[in-house]
Amino acid sequence: MTVSSTKISDICLIAGKIMLVNGGETYRVEDTMSRIAKAFGYANAHSFVTPTGIIFSLEDSEATKFVRISERTVNLEKVTLVNSISRQIAEGTLSVEEAIQHLDEIDNTPHSYSISLRIIASGLVSACFLIMFLGQWKDFVPAFIAGSIGFTCFIYFHKVIKIQFFAEFLASFVIGTLAYWMVHLGVGAQMDKIIIGSVMPLVPGLLITNAVRDLMAGHLVSGLSKGAEAFLTAFAIGSGVAVVFTIY
Repeated sequence: MTVSSTKISDICLIAGKIMLVNGGETYRVEDTMSRIAKAFGYANAHSFVTPTGIIFSLEDSEATKFVRISERTVNLEKVTLVNSISRQIAEGTLSVEEAIQHLDEIDNTPHSYSISLRIIASGLVSACFLIMFLGQWKDFVPAFIAGSIGFTCFIYFHKVIKIQFFAEFLASFVIGTLAYWMVHLGVGAQMDKIIIGSVMPLVPGLLITNAVRDLMAGHLVSGLSKGAEAFLTAFAIGSGVAVVFTIY
């Protein structure tokens, strides 16, 4: 009984951890963990999820476990795969051992897209946002270059500094500097449109959405925490661009 409950508790925690690390909403994480526990016969499981940790207990008589979340990213494919596994568990088509194996495979799978592809995609997103914000077609390539280099700098600085705020600040500074010099040298025409389009890959759109959805679901701690994180990101982006305008 003890071994079985430990395994079930581990399944719930692994599933919750994967979803939370990869951009899942807090209320969805708690719901998925509760559904998995209920499918294995534990209808009174309790969980408390925040952006930085998960506290989980199958029943009052069982030991409470805690998982620390130190880094978060965005990989909605993993969130979808965990949802699919939880549905199979609820339908009774997946055993405990098979569920642990599938969840471990998802957890250990590297990011779905290569860094080079993400950099190119960031450049395309930047250029397309420039057009959407009524920029000129002659700024399409400058925005692509600034967005690609800016996102590359963000990845590099985040690896070196390990503090997301500074990585976003420095990446925005690089984008602003590139936009200024491209307009100054005649390569680009509208510096404001190039900057706005190029910083869009850094904007925490998913984080803001999750913060609102968590607040609406009544998860005030998680909603406010994610809102504060989104505010810091927006502040870092704005500060990096503002420093460029101050210097030049």
